[in-house]
Amino acid sequence: MDSPNGLAALGNEEGFKEHVAELRDVATDRQFGPINESLIDLLVDVALGSPAVCALRSLRRVASDLSWDDPRLLSAASKIAWGFRTLFNQHDAVALLRSDDDERYWRLVLAYGVRHNLQAVLDEYVHYLVDAEGLGARSSAERVEGVSDAIARALAIRPSQIDVEAPAVVGKKLVINRFQMRGRFAMRLDDYKDEEGGAARMGSVRDTFNSPFRPFVLATTSVGQEGLDFHPYCYRIYHWNLPGNPVDLEQREGRVHRFKGHAIRLNLAYRQSDVIRDQSVYPDDPWRAMFDAASTETEADSDLVPYWIYEGPVRVERRVPMLPFSREIRRLEWLKHSLTVYRLAFGQPRQQDLLEYLQSLLGTDTAIEDLAELQIRLEPQVQLR
Repeated sequence: MDSPNGLAALGNEEGFKEHVAELRDVATDRQFGPINESLIDLLVDVALGSPAVCALRSLRRVASDLSWDDPRLLSAASKIAWGFRTLFNQHDAVALLRSDDDERYWRLVLAYGVRHNLQAVLDEYVHYLVDAEGLGARSSAERVEGVSDAIARALAIRPSQIDVEAPAVVGKKLVINRFQMRGRFAMRLDDYKDEEGGAARMGSVRDTFNSPFRPFVLATTSVGQEGLDFHPYCYRIYHWNLPGNPVDLEQREGRVHRFKGHAIRLNLAYRQSDVIRDQSVYPDDPWRAMFDAASTETEADSDLVPYWIYEGPVRVERRVPMLPFSREIRRLEWLKHSLTVYRLAFGQPRQQDLLEYLQSLLGTDTAIEDLAELQIRLEPQVQLR
């Protein structure tokens, strides 16, 4: 059923029904002979890299009371797999995966899932969605349905159509050349029309950016500065221009510094991965096991650690492009100084900024103990059990 255009041969509903009917006949009626090595390799790829199989395992990690053949669990996994079918049918995905040899595209998809550990990607994403979608207190059936709906929505977004104006000088005249581009890897936070003329809402763009799938770059005006979270799979923020006060700077950077943010999870995996490897029985939810281990080992007196703050090689990064001798060079220094004082007052300084600020106080009469007494501590206290 393969074709030069990826999985497009299954696009026709009648063709897909024939595909399923053939699969049913193979599974129920035919007698299999000896299993050769090529078939074993295929079964291994299916077990480790199939989106449907990986989705089934990830969903059951957060719904362990459902049996493997529970129709609700199987239906949720198939919904996610159907979303992956849409993703891998995109022209850019086909171009990235296809090679010069004549290997079937569906085999390339399976190999890609194995090589890039699709199972780990979905385990992490499903763990995040349980919290993000407010499904922690729901029944297992509702949980897997809600998670599968969210993943299917993220996978279904189509490329946007971007109108580009490119100025050029022809002779002595300025000419504006207009053409269109596909926006898939980077998008703007706005309502837009996709390449087929359908409308996509700003919320859909945000949800897709907050996933391990494309787009990987999100451009926004100040509309994204407050009230929106972009932390699930982002820890770098690029300030196209600088705000006028430190509070607005804190609001911007706070969009990627949230509960169980990407930087937090990367540091958690770096420090706690042995918790998973050392267990004789793989835990139902590996991310919950790592967070539990981090909570047990920490000596912090609040619940900010490890869910909001967890030290490691990764941290929220601030990028500011500036022209030499521009006034924003001085403004950035002032903003960093003011932001440090602002964070220090609330007991949550960025360590590097705090050290630089304290260093500037050397030689004065200000003692570190005096600064500590000025802190306003807002973090929740740990409940003793």
